[in-house]
Amino acid sequence: MTAIVNKTLLALLLIVVSIPTAHAQKSPKPKKPKRLSVKQQLAVERMRADSLAALVDEYRDREDRLLNNRRNTTETKDKPSRNETTYIAYTPERADSLAELLHMQHSDDAFQRFFDDYICEPAEVIGDEALDSLYAERLKKMVSPIHLPYNPLVRSYIKRYTDSSGLMSRVLALSKYYFPMIDEELLKAGLPVELHAMAIIESALHAKAYSRAGAAGLWQFIPTTAKAYGLEINSMVDERYDAVKSTKAACRYMKNLYDMYDDWSLAIAAYNCGPGNVNKAIARTGGNPQSFWDVYDHLPRETRGYVPAFIAASYAYAYHRAHDIACDEPPMPIAVDTVHVDRLLHLDQVASTIDVDSAALRLLNPQYKLDIIPAGNKSYTLVLPANRVSQYVMNRDSIFAKDSLYLKEYLDPANIDKAKAATTGTTYYTIKKGDTLGAIARRYHVTTAQIMRWNNMTNPDKLSIGRRLRIEKR
Repeated sequence: MTAIVNKTLLALLLIVVSIPTAHAQKSPKPKKPKRLSVKQQLAVERMRADSLAALVDEYRDREDRLLNNRRNTTETKDKPSRNETTYIAYTPERADSLAELLHMQHSDDAFQRFFDDYICEPAEVIGDEALDSLYAERLKKMVSPIHLPYNPLVRSYIKRYTDSSGLMSRVLALSKYYFPMIDEELLKAGLPVELHAMAIIESALHAKAYSRAGAAGLWQFIPTTAKAYGLEINSMVDERYDAVKSTKAACRYMKNLYDMYDDWSLAIAAYNCGPGNVNKAIARTGGNPQSFWDVYDHLPRETRGYVPAFIAASYAYAYHRAHDIACDEPPMPIAVDTVHVDRLLHLDQVASTIDVDSAALRLLNPQYKLDIIPAGNKSYTLVLPANRVSQYVMNRDSIFAKDSLYLKEYLDPANIDKAKAATTGTTYYTIKKGDTLGAIARRYHVTTAQIMRWNNMTNPDKLSIGRRLRIEKR
């Protein structure tokens, strides 16, 4: 029985083993892969490239997410708590720059705040009808210790200051630089800040303004009055062009005039024509005038328009927005600082050493006639852009080391005398077609009478083209 079972198992085993062999023998031979056409190959490669590009984009997106997570984690970790203080590395240049930005921001804010807080009228088109009542009402709104009445004469000057010539736009630009300084000195002297409008009618805020009568600077001082109030005038320096010193002198002068008359309109008139002429006008009216308008008819002709011009300039400055007058950009840096100089110094020594333009230096320091600060026996001031003061201090030795280069002609006292003489010498002008004697006189800051006297002329209207006119430098 056992033998039969063993034979059966052996037979089944042989059958199982033989089946795969038989199946393998019956399976067909594998076919060769079909060869793709060029067009099909290109399509496959295109699909493969697209897949790779998609994969690259996926990895890039994943990388960006990881970097963002890392950055956020770092910022959160490094972010100071409310009780912690963040410190900025200090450098003199950075401190100067920050001070400059702060000064400019404060100046601009103060400029805008004045008109926003006190002059609230929006820009409007002003017609000819009811102009008088409109102007009068606006002047009443200008609260001031100086009486600002309205009349047809004032109206004519308002029209002049609010026309389209661009004068007021330039004045507004310059006021951003000069008015903060002027107002500070007026307040120190106990004077109304509204007096800053006098600088508008005197010079249109041009520090280098010069009249044919010999008056100069922001406040148009003649030499005798300037020297009487402590301003230095010589061939090297003319402090009538120094904004700070001339303003201090003007404040003292205006204070003295007000003490004489106890009336601002009379004091303002006296600033223009002198107290002697005002006193004569007062005497002709019998004395005890109440205001400028009581002596108007007895004043010099040029002074009669001075107080109306002051009122109009005050109006135009305050209400420039109502006349759609825009403010130009100031021609000089607004944020400045002052250093003291105790050695002979040419402005180009500074401009060639630190990052400051020589033209800007001249605008900020117009009192130095030859671009030379004649320091030695006494010190002088140098006005610099606020963000350049540290540069000047750190490079001071290098600046003064250039004296032989820029002061070659002036280190010798004899050469200084020559330079001084050159400023008071003679020049010549050749008459061209279209010239007038008045225009030539204005060009050289002299009078037509002086040109006629220097050239033995009898008729100012007879000018010969090609003739050379002698002009004496002042």
